[in-house]
Amino acid sequence: MATTQDRVEELVPLPPGAIAEKYRSLRQDVWRQFKRHKGAVTGLIVLTIIVVATLFGPFIWPSDPFEINLEIVNQAPSLDHPFGTDNLGRDVLARTFIGGRISLSVGFAAMLFGTILGTAIGIISGFFKRLDGPLMRVTDLFLALPILPLLLVVIMLFREPLKDALGPEMGIFILVVFIIGVTSWMQTARIVRGDVLSIKEEEFVLAARSIGTKKRNLIMRHILPNTLSPVMVSAALGTAAAIITESALSFLGLGFPADFPTWGRLIFDGRNHMQINPMWVIGSGVMISLTVMSVNFIGDGLRDALDPKLRSI
Repeated sequence: MATTQDRVEELVPLPPGAIAEKYRSLRQDVWRQFKRHKGAVTGLIVLTIIVVATLFGPFIWPSDPFEINLEIVNQAPSLDHPFGTDNLGRDVLARTFIGGRISLSVGFAAMLFGTILGTAIGIISGFFKRLDGPLMRVTDLFLALPILPLLLVVIMLFREPLKDALGPEMGIFILVVFIIGVTSWMQTARIVRGDVLSIKEEEFVLAARSIGTKKRNLIMRHILPNTLSPVMVSAALGTAAAIITESALSFLGLGFPADFPTWGRLIFDGRNHMQINPMWVIGSGVMISLTVMSVNFIGDGLRDALDPKLRSI
């Protein structure tokens, strides 16, 4: 039975020696371009290794990250404890695995919250002309705020009430995710607004308007899908920023409780013991650096892969 491609070749004969190019979907085209970016591929591999290590490391490594053993306090790295032990005899490598779960969870959750908020504000601002001015002024206001002092003030005000209401872990998690997300949506909103202003003047949008398409369907079916490319890039870069912000808050002692480790908290706890056990700080610092670098490289690769001009090369 003849395929569609065979019929096309019969109607439009190819020149001698020419080979018909196999059809590629948009997903295949994006992945093909993404693989050309060696830094992005390396970053994806490194990030996958870090995520797998944080998820399955505690099951593979037998040491209990919360077990106190005063007989092995502040030990240097050894075969039994590759990252040494802390001032309470807890295995630092096991605590690094557990800390990675929290830091990555905060980073991805805050990125998701900030991206959804920024995308929604950007679409509303770009599509509805009456709301454009007020929403952009609010965006400018948030951009002008000193983020770190604002984070410190909000956490100091709401930390104890949320801990009492939701527990020390869940309360701080929700607070940190909300604060990081609500202070990181502005760049996404500006990018999406600019795309919406140009997309809504395209012919396919004008055609949809002419046949009476509802505004909700116009946004969800025609405008939103065409803004996903810059949103994905912004989300990748926002994950790195969220992880760094959470680590900074934990390093300042305003993040999770002392008995609930994150990478930033481990650096904060080990800063006074670097001469005894430098791996206490270096291990978490390297994990933060590798994660942030990997996410940034992935963002660069997505930017190139989602660019239609580069995909056509």
